[in-house]
Order: sequence, then structure tokens, then C-alpha cells
Amino acid sequence: MAATGGVPRAIRRVLKGRACAAAISLLGPQRFLNTSFKASDLQIELSRHPKPKPDPGKLIFGKHFTDHMLTVEWTQENGWSKPQIKPFQSISIHPASSALHYSVQLFEGMKAFRGPDKHVRLFRPMLNIERMLRTALRACLPPFDKAELLECIRQLIHVDRDWVPYSDAASLYIRPTFIGTEPSLGVAKSTHALLFVILGPVGPYFTTGSFNPVSLLADPRFVRAWVGGVGDCKLGGNYGPTIYVQSEATKAGCQQVLWLYGDDHQLTEVGTMNIFMFWKDQQGDLELVTPPLNGIILPGVTRQSLLDLARKWGEFKVSEKVITMTDFIRGLEENRVKEVFGSGTACVVCPVNKIFYQGKHYHIPTMENGPEIARRFLKELTDIQYGRVASDWAQPV
Repeated sequence: MAATGGVPRAIRRVLKGRACAAAISLLGPQRFLNTSFKASDLQIELSRHPKPKPDPGKLIFGKHFTDHMLTVEWTQENGWSKPQIKPFQSISIHPASSALHYSVQLFEGMKAFRGPDKHVRLFRPMLNIERMLRTALRACLPPFDKAELLECIRQLIHVDRDWVPYSDAASLYIRPTFIGTEPSLGVAKSTHALLFVILGPVGPYFTTGSFNPVSLLADPRFVRAWVGGVGDCKLGGNYGPTIYVQSEATKAGCQQVLWLYGDDHQLTEVGTMNIFMFWKDQQGDLELVTPPLNGIILPGVTRQSLLDLARKWGEFKVSEKVITMTDFIRGLEENRVKEVFGSGTACVVCPVNKIFYQGKHYHIPTMENGPEIARRFLKELTDIQYGRVASDWAQPV
């Protein structure tokens, strides 16, 4: 940025004539911070020791990582540094860093897919970047230019493009992460931060497979999020406390947790997924329903995609509304519930066949009904993701 006496050209254009010299004198030498990093400034250091690629058919979710990573540092004093793509490595941070003590941290989850044409595509990536920015502002971490971050991620994937599996049952998982690295104790805004992105090839999220049904523990003693909280943000602090409840579900013979909320036991989410139910409403009309974005639900990209597809089909009602366990059980008893499934980046669509609630097992006829809708969603989404069907949702790398 060209400047005279530390004052940017843009300001000097606004200040004309004698006022300009007076204003520059008043402002004096200034340091103007980098309010966002730029992909054009990327510095790339390639790994000298590339790792062997794992067998796409034997991938375990989250256990393999590519050769490179993206990092961008920020300080309150200097703003954003230049982004760097460098060999995958451990991160060194101060022991008092705010991410470690006060959970000033957030992350995203995205995927890249290799189609039968060998091209690599991202699925609706800007929705993830927009959600990441909203979460960053909620955590009092600095803003960034969304398009610049997405372009940096594209270039990282391009560097590690050989890691995108040649398989329609696997993909490249993308984990953008943003942490406060404030090197001092005290609950306050971070003056230091680090944004980084790591990649890894993945197969099915659940060990049961890519489309096998799961059972759920619904225990109203445990709450994932609440009104006025941060349930609609992808903060690390939302996930750590769920591990204990997941272990309780396992003890009860269930694979995931159905998170309830309020005295009326509203259905909110399934594990780390959004929840959908396909049923006949009390008027006898077919309806796809999912809880509304009321502050306790994470606005999932897959969730939005399923809603968009269903509304495009126009074959049944599509509703975002509160569902209580009383509503749900009545629907089961009246044989109106046809399918229940979760949705998310990691699993795409996951059918549910059983819920354990207040000492009783409730069977859900999801698999007996096909599941027609869940399978249709899975096929249409994956056809777009892998480039088998053309769509502006699939963005080339």
C-alpha cells in the first residue's frame, strides 16, 4: 500500500487541497495492519520426505494426514502474516495459550472428492467458510477474507492433489482450524492467533459402514446446547463434553446420542449430526421435518443441502420446526414415522433404526421403508460431490 508519511493513498484521495497536508501532519506516521491475508502472498515449501499413500479401501477416519498444511499467523500489533503452505508438522505454542486454557478455538469440516473424470471438486465450500467466520467472530478471533481463505485451501489441495483418493467410497477431509495463541493467562480477547488447515484421506465415518443404521441413547439429563449459548457455532468446546455422554450411550448398547432439550424433550441433533424425520403429519400429509435454526442447532451444510433438494423435488412438505419426544412417540405408535436419519459432512446420510428413551427401546422402521428418502438423498448428494451429475454446488479445485 503506497503511502506518504504513513498515510495510505486511499485516505489522501479523500483529503484534498490544504486539508490533506494538515491531516497528514495530524495523523503522523501510522502502521496500517493487514486486515486479511491474501492467497497471492502464499509462500510454499514442499516436503522433501513425501509419505506413502494409504489403501483407499482400508482408510480409518481421521488417522491419516497428507504431506502439507496451511498456516497463517495473526497478532493484534501487526495483523495477518503471509499464508504459508509447508510440510505437515507439529505446532509449537506457548503453555499459557488461550486455546489450551479457555477453549478459544474453532474448526470446520469439509471434503474434496475425485470424480470418475479424475477431477477434484469441493462441495459448497463457501458455506463452510461463512460459518467459520461467524464462529470466529463469536470467539473474538479476528476476521478474514472468505474468498482468500478458500483460495488458499484450494492451493493446498492442489499441492496435495495426489492424496485425494481414486475411489467413490473415500474422499479428502479438510480441517480448517482457528485457535487463540494469546501467551498469557486471563479470560480476555486473544492478541495472538493461528489459523491452520490440515488434510487427510478418509473412508466411512462409522465403523459400522457407510450406510448401516445406528441406535441412539436419548437421555434428557444431558444437554448439548441451550438458547443463548453457542450451539450454532463450530467451537471445540461444544464437542469435548459430549465424549462422556457418548461413552454412556455405548454402555447402554447404543452407537450415538440423540440430544434432547427443554422440559418437553425436543429433538435437536444426533451425535455430531443434524437430524431428519420423514413421516405423515397428523393431517396425513407426507412431511420431511428437521429442527429449526433457533440458536441450539448447528447450521450444517449437508442439512441445508437436503432441505434444498427436497424443496426442489416438491413432492412432500418440507418443514423446519420443533419436534418433541411426545410427538415422535405418538407418530411411531400411529405408524406415521417412516424414516429417521442424521446428516453431516463426515457421514453424509446415516439411517437410525432404534432409540433408547426412559428405559424403553423404540424401533424405527427406517430400513423397512427402504429407506427410500435417505437413500435418494445419499445418491443425489454423492452424485454431485463426485461429479457424476453437473451442479454449481461442486466447485473445481
